[in-house]
Amino acid sequence: MKTYLHFLNEISNRAAVEHGKYQSAVNWVNPYLALEYEEKRDAFISRTGSGMNWAFKNTKPWVNSLSRGCELCGAGEWSCLFVTGICNAHCFYCPARQDLEELPQTQRLIFSDPGDYARYINRFGFSGVALSGGEPLMVMERTLAYIEALRRDCDPALYMWLYTNGILADQEKFRSLARAGLNEIRFDLGAVNYKPEVCKEASRWIEHVTVEIPAVPEDVPTLKAILPTLCSNGVTNLNLHQLRLTAYNAPKLLARNYTYLHGEQPTVLESELAAYEIMEFVIREKLPIGVNYCNFQYKNRFQKAGFRRKMATQLAYAGEVITQNGFLLTMMAETDGVQTAILQKELESLLSLPDRLILTYRGRVIENMELQGDETPYLIDLQRYRIKEGMTMEPLVIERELLGEFLAMMLDMGHHIPEDATLFSVWQQEFIEEGMRSYF
Repeated sequence: MKTYLHFLNEISNRAAVEHGKYQSAVNWVNPYLALEYEEKRDAFISRTGSGMNWAFKNTKPWVNSLSRGCELCGAGEWSCLFVTGICNAHCFYCPARQDLEELPQTQRLIFSDPGDYARYINRFGFSGVALSGGEPLMVMERTLAYIEALRRDCDPALYMWLYTNGILADQEKFRSLARAGLNEIRFDLGAVNYKPEVCKEASRWIEHVTVEIPAVPEDVPTLKAILPTLCSNGVTNLNLHQLRLTAYNAPKLLARNYTYLHGEQPTVLESELAAYEIMEFVIREKLPIGVNYCNFQYKNRFQKAGFRRKMATQLAYAGEVITQNGFLLTMMAETDGVQTAILQKELESLLSLPDRLILTYRGRVIENMELQGDETPYLIDLQRYRIKEGMTMEPLVIERELLGEFLAMMLDMGHHIPEDATLFSVWQQEFIEEGMRSYF
């Protein structure tokens, strides 16, 4: 575990440096508090008992049910289109500014034409689309145009959902969204002081109604109180996000005296405990609503890997292998100075192992940028895109003495984290990390 712990120490130090410049100090968890909080977390999980389920390599805990959209998200089968950058709410927890009018975009790809976006969805084979913002209801005509194009031009089974704070929601908008082909609507009730009435009206028109909010620790009593009403108002699922600290929301979040976990991005420890407490409450009270905890570790691993895999399925070259983590692998075997391309299954069948393996991992996406020089465009119908690619790191060399351990790790699908530093780097490129980390 030394190599893995060294990795965790590196991201802890990086987080401390990146987020150590705010006016208010970040209240990082210490080892003693971490153990105390882990006991609280484990107690909630224990009391939830067999009602607790774990999805996506044990990173997404849930009770009762997962919505179809959440299943598609974890499987890497969705695309999230940010219809606008403007929002009419002022939530303290929002991680980014919401006051810029922007063209609809996803993963830095701009789609000013709904038809172009539908063709993109078809080309890469997405099974689900989410429309977000900003606040999509502030640009209602634009939002409807994209839903209608997707429903008209894509697979009839395409599942679509929309995120909204509900401030501008009314019967006419729900009717229009339903007629356009929306399958699910998700309300951030935290933006409207947890008033549940809007959900009841939506359920009359839209098949699936979900509440999706950050798990705000001090709002747990309020949320518990309205859960029975949400159930009777037609809400089938509650998605709880983990609060995370960003440069944008730091002034408001740091004023609330939360405890922060280290990681690729700082997250609020009490927010995680709040999510587990709500799930335990739902099971204890026998409420039918499905609840899942959409924590940062899940999102950071599965959403990124899912997008990389979707791109790779169309952009991989002959001889490249798509890893579980969504990178493109080229493997070369070297013996007596001669290098030959080889696949893992071929390596396993060799009578004698090569002197070494040379592994090169790449990422590849498309972008709107103008072509440079003699670059060949990537075409989706008549729309031209530029392919952007790069190595994720310098090629990794695995000497013969490590080849047995390498093959064992690959056959084990990365369930055991290797100690060797080179093999650990391979493990990071190949596999999605399993399970929730201890608090640190």
